[in-house]
Amino acid sequence: MTYSQSPEEIPITPLGDSALIVKFGDSILKDTHLKVRQLAEHLDQHPFSWMVEVVPTFTSVTIYYDVMKLLAETVEQEDHVRIVNPFQLAAASVSEFLLTLRDVNASPARIVEIPVCYGGDFGPDLETVASSNGLTPQEVVEIHRSADYLVYMLGFAPGFAYLGGMSERIATPRRETPRLSIPAGTVGIAGDQTGVYPIDTPGGWQLIGKTPIELFKPQQMPPTLLQAGDIVRFYPISREQFEAWEEKVR
Repeated sequence: MTYSQSPEEIPITPLGDSALIVKFGDSILKDTHLKVRQLAEHLDQHPFSWMVEVVPTFTSVTIYYDVMKLLAETVEQEDHVRIVNPFQLAAASVSEFLLTLRDVNASPARIVEIPVCYGGDFGPDLETVASSNGLTPQEVVEIHRSADYLVYMLGFAPGFAYLGGMSERIATPRRETPRLSIPAGTVGIAGDQTGVYPIDTPGGWQLIGKTPIELFKPQQMPPTLLQAGDIVRFYPISREQFEAWEEKVR
């Protein structure tokens, strides 16, 4: 991965008193995403001793750290005690770490295929999405299932993947009144985004279908089916196939 800016020029800013943000851009772009994933993956594989957690987002990576461990490590390396700023210590280490990424690439994209039963009571808003865009429900399904979707990040709910790549031809505003409960596995559209609800939760997205696959299994490691960098492909199944799938995993 090559950078349009040198590692020394990548902004590193504090977040509270025990975290920092490494920012790679201001827009949701694939190139920016690759830099974010590259840093997050390399930190997971080569963590600092004082690092607590790494959180990748659309354009940045947040690194949470243990202040006491960071300071203790610094004191051990010093011949005398001096007043230090934990953020500056962490930022200096991260800046050096960025220099090691010049020849490191993010892992190859994993393709995850997700079956979806479109329409009916699984997708009560499919007609709305179609009529809003001057399409038939079947055309909406064909457009939705024909794209490759990049998982930019996880957030909102455990295992909820923010996907990029949906056609503007089926973009539809959120519902004016959110539903109080949406079943896990439901596929929705909101604006120019699509996604799958991994758990039962309130939500305002336009619902177009449902998958029998579980996206969040807290008893497993990792607990989420999708990870940043994955490529998601949806494919349609019938109601009978959906029910047979659910019966098989019970």
